[in-house]
Amino acid sequence: MNSEQTAKTESGAKPKRLISLDALRGFDMFWIVNGEGIFHGIADAIMKKNGLVRNATDWTIGTNNSLSFFEKFFIGVSNQLHHSVWNGFTFYDLIFPLFIFISGVSMPFSYHKYLQNPQEQNSKKIYYALIKRTLILITLGVIINGLFKFNGYENTRFASVLGRIGLSTFFAALIYLNSSLKKQIYWFIGILLGYYLLMIFVPVPGFGSGVLTPEGNLAAYVDRLFLPGKLHRVFYDPEGLLSTIPAICSAMMGVFAGTFLKADLPKVNPTKKTMFMALAGILCIILGLVWSLVFPINKTMWTSSFVLYAGGFSILIFALFYYTIDVKSIYKWSLPFVWIGTNSILIYVCAHGLFNFESSSGFVFGGLINFLADDYHQAALWFGVFIIQICLLKFLYDKKWFLKI
Repeated sequence: MNSEQTAKTESGAKPKRLISLDALRGFDMFWIVNGEGIFHGIADAIMKKNGLVRNATDWTIGTNNSLSFFEKFFIGVSNQLHHSVWNGFTFYDLIFPLFIFISGVSMPFSYHKYLQNPQEQNSKKIYYALIKRTLILITLGVIINGLFKFNGYENTRFASVLGRIGLSTFFAALIYLNSSLKKQIYWFIGILLGYYLLMIFVPVPGFGSGVLTPEGNLAAYVDRLFLPGKLHRVFYDPEGLLSTIPAICSAMMGVFAGTFLKADLPKVNPTKKTMFMALAGILCIILGLVWSLVFPINKTMWTSSFVLYAGGFSILIFALFYYTIDVKSIYKWSLPFVWIGTNSILIYVCAHGLFNFESSSGFVFGGLINFLADDYHQAALWFGVFIIQICLLKFLYDKKWFLKI
């Protein structure tokens, strides 16, 4: 579902490509494959220069009044490019749910032909394609985790980021394809409430009920009982079994946004649609904050409040991209993100083990990097990674070679 998205023009006469969705997907992936390396490298250089150290409990870097605005900016961004240790929320906590949200947005556009054609609705091809995509993503995730290192079953991690993307979007697609909008909303509310009730009221042996600590929460206990192989965090896995269920709702929030955007509403032009989406995003953030009073915002447990809070920010960012790129046609700045976004799974797999882009950057740009101050070598190395990846992805984009799963 990488490059199939289309949307109607304001006149409704001719469909056009929803460029903002590819751009947002690329923006999201940028931080994972090279952006964090660039900003961490710059922040580490500033930190070394000014005698600052990272806080061992939350990975943040302190600041002092002698720092310039730009030094504080890079340190601030670097602080946001770490996951919350447990409860809380950083920009980096948004990356994963935003990608799932984007997958949901594409569904109303990708499945439009299927839903409008009775013959297609009776066909099993769409379900075969869904199952195939899910199995491929799960398999790729395990391969990235080191499946073919053959370290033994007990040392193989089966849960993965790609696996959660595959499973959450699979079940969200099933709900979307087989339910009216009203029933989709019921599913959404039911899943979030049901997950909350499970996590709060089902007792965990040795801990009791409602213990939302890394070891004591129900999702971690389910991982220890049923998740095969190795757990990423010993006592739990951040992409575990039970916590994948509310991730379905992260995809469904995208489905709702895509459905609204695609709807033919005569009195609601694209600008008004942007405003409504922004208001919906703000409302979701508020609801998430209110729910967090009893069910904390926590990415690892993927709590219901986290779904709403991260989903609200996802809607706001998507609204900004949509308005800027598709409504106002200010899109040239976003082309590098489009190149990344149209081959997002490919670059993710390549950057997470298939290719060593850091070595490539050192080989290609090593001479230039050596001219820089020693403190900035790491940042320059990662900027070289960015250049190599962008050149590769632009080549693939120009050739119209896209990895479609």
